[in-house]
Amino acid sequence: MADNVVFIGRHAEKALSELILSFPVILVTGPRQTGKSTLLQKAKKTEKISYVTFDDPSEITAVKSDPKTFLLLHRPPVVFDEIQYAPEIFSYLKMEVDKNKKKGMYFLTGSQQFHLMKGISESLAGRIGILQLMGLSVREIGGDTFNKPFIPTADYFAARKKNAKKFSAAEIWKMIHTGSFPAVISGYSKQKAFYDSYIRTYIERDVRALAQVGDELAFMRFITVAANRSGQMLNYRDMARDVQISEPTAKKWLSILAASGLVYLLPPFSMNVEKRVVKTPKLYFLDTGLAAYLTKWTNPDVLKQGAAAGAFFETFIISEILKSYYNNGMEPSLFYYRDKDGKEIDLLIMENGALYPLEIKMTASPNPKDVAVFKTLKSVKSLKIGSGGLICMDTSLGILDKDRYSIPAGYI
Repeated sequence: MADNVVFIGRHAEKALSELILSFPVILVTGPRQTGKSTLLQKAKKTEKISYVTFDDPSEITAVKSDPKTFLLLHRPPVVFDEIQYAPEIFSYLKMEVDKNKKKGMYFLTGSQQFHLMKGISESLAGRIGILQLMGLSVREIGGDTFNKPFIPTADYFAARKKNAKKFSAAEIWKMIHTGSFPAVISGYSKQKAFYDSYIRTYIERDVRALAQVGDELAFMRFITVAANRSGQMLNYRDMARDVQISEPTAKKWLSILAASGLVYLLPPFSMNVEKRVVKTPKLYFLDTGLAAYLTKWTNPDVLKQGAAAGAFFETFIISEILKSYYNNGMEPSLFYYRDKDGKEIDLLIMENGALYPLEIKMTASPNPKDVAVFKTLKSVKSLKIGSGGLICMDTSLGILDKDRYSIPAGYI
């Protein structure tokens, strides 16, 4: 380990503490290498409890041979890391939990949501609290203690401005190009070496566990195509054509990327009365550093000047907004809007019966015209239209119109 490695505290620790008070089993899930195990090993409520990893083949053999005896040898509280490799244990956890009826008994981590959720829904429904963990947020990297979920309201901005950092364009593009994996941010791993290893390990372990992918080179091309299409509406046919696979295979492979937490599908906003709204989700490749590696943008400057700059900035903002909710143990209601006339709103946050509209643009010179499209939402009669604005490269919070703000990236 490098001498200059720095541990960066996680905002999700508070949400973890709250889940411990409510559930006997807590699952920390998310992509590989986002710090799930480290969170449990460093958090005050869990740092001293015993730890078992199913990355160890001997532990997998033990639990598969006799799950009941395995649990007798590992009494709670205990962490079971990479639980997706030992699904046999779920029904036995249920029996232990129902017998003891205590909170904070078992802590699980896992990086394959599809298999995990299947096992949980069958065995641990109602007994488990789930914490989604992504890579490090900009707040966490900068040591910012502010930990409220982003929403474009006057109250949020009043609280946020106390310690919001003003980022230069160069700082933002460095963060976008570097990505958010803790090993890279902390100095533990060199960026290119980390991503080389990450993709190889991901394909060799997670992909083979999730599905039978016969052509690993084709799957690698598919991951790259997904990274290239971040910020675009999902089109299975075009992706399949680019990789020379069938459309059903493209759908199957994208579901693997989503289950692994590498991509996020932003659903379109739709009400029954909104007959003209497009129904296709938008694809976001959540870690911009990994996306830059896959698409061969070798440094922040060429990325900033490249044709994909707008998509990378939008992806970065969507990712940071997601982190602000996940780190609070919340699943946000996020949508985008696009009608058949081509009018589009990048992001809608739905909360408490209101829609908060947001545009995302790289500009450092925001203009009221940038949010004029919000008027389209007048056709939505069943929900209140709340405040909103333009998230951009400006360094100061500004007002574009009534309840319409220009929002610096540092306010996320």
